Amino acid sequence: MSATHSSHTGTAKQQWAEGLTVFAAVTLMLAGILDIFRGIMGIAEDDVFVTTRSYVFQFDLTGWGWIHLALGVVAVLVSMGLFRGSMWARVSGVAIAGLLVIANFLSLPYYPVWSVVMIAFSGFVIWALCMPRSDTASLRH
Repeated sequence: MSATHSSHTGTAKQQWAEGLTVFAAVTLMLAGILDIFRGIMGIAEDDVFVTTRSYVFQFDLTGWGWIHLALGVVAVLVSMGLFRGSMWARVSGVAIAGLLVIANFLSLPYYPVWSVVMIAFSGFVIWALCMPRSDTASLRH
């Protein structure tokens, strides 16, 4: 009876790990798509963003637009790798989510609510990808 319980526990842990990876992939894809839109807004129309004069960081919004566009594209590509269960995608996902946190922190004065939401999304991605899982956990069946 304990062998059956042990087998069931292993399967439950594997499903939990797969669920977290899917969560991270979907969240990273959503964050990437939103960052692509944010990048396009910064490139095409600088007056969409609120500008503040007395803030420590002052950057050109068109430059920020290109940075967010590039990070968004990479985030979407990495999320596709996460759907396949690739280890490179897990490592890259943590790295790109960390870069998204930094980029959104630095752009807080221009669009504060959006930046905080994107930082939260990226934090969830980092948490989900850093959760321990068994070596056999994969999204491919």
